[in-house]
Amino acid sequence: MIPLRDNIPSSTRPWMNYLLIFFNVGVFLYEVALLNAGLLEKFILRWGFVPSVFLSNPLPKIPTLFSAMFLHGGMMHLGGNMLYLWIFGDNIEDWYGHWRYLIFYLLCGLTASFGQMLTNIHSSMPTIGASGAIAGVLGSYFLLYPTARVLTLIPFGFFMRLVEIPAFFFLGFWFLLQMFSGTLTLGSQTGGVAWWAHIGGFITGIVLLLIFRRKRRTAD
Repeated sequence: MIPLRDNIPSSTRPWMNYLLIFFNVGVFLYEVALLNAGLLEKFILRWGFVPSVFLSNPLPKIPTLFSAMFLHGGMMHLGGNMLYLWIFGDNIEDWYGHWRYLIFYLLCGLTASFGQMLTNIHSSMPTIGASGAIAGVLGSYFLLYPTARVLTLIPFGFFMRLVEIPAFFFLGFWFLLQMFSGTLTLGSQTGGVAWWAHIGGFITGIVLLLIFRRKRRTAD
């Protein structure tokens, strides 16, 4: 299922979301330049989040918790992540506010990396991508806008169909797919999709929303 847009307009310009997308694309273009120069693999190993390396010497590797969020493994990886961030991120920035949204996004990315690490602490494969942080955006959206309609492109063999799906079902199905796929890959030493980063990010997005909601009600 490929989301194309939702039906919840933003009440403010989501410039922080734009900046996150711009920065992710900019870093990817730098990666392309490194690939052409034959230096990309070394760069990914240096700035990606590698669980076994982090646990052996955490302090010097703290920056990789942040840098890994802005690295991607290819055009499809980047494009899929930025599509989800474009569709769902503006409304979440609307709710949190610009700077709190940035803090929220980074926190989701951090916990996503730890979620992936806890499932395979001996992994020497670098974890990269914005999907853990974006999963946090989806988690908050899941609670805030369950009745929103998501225009979705669904492939049926050689045919495509456009369907409007309630966000509760779209994102609920997405999360169940991550859980199912993550369970199948527990303990795997091979590379691939960081399913548990997605799961950790999504749950963090829900938890942080509940915390911020409670603070708002207390302030009122």
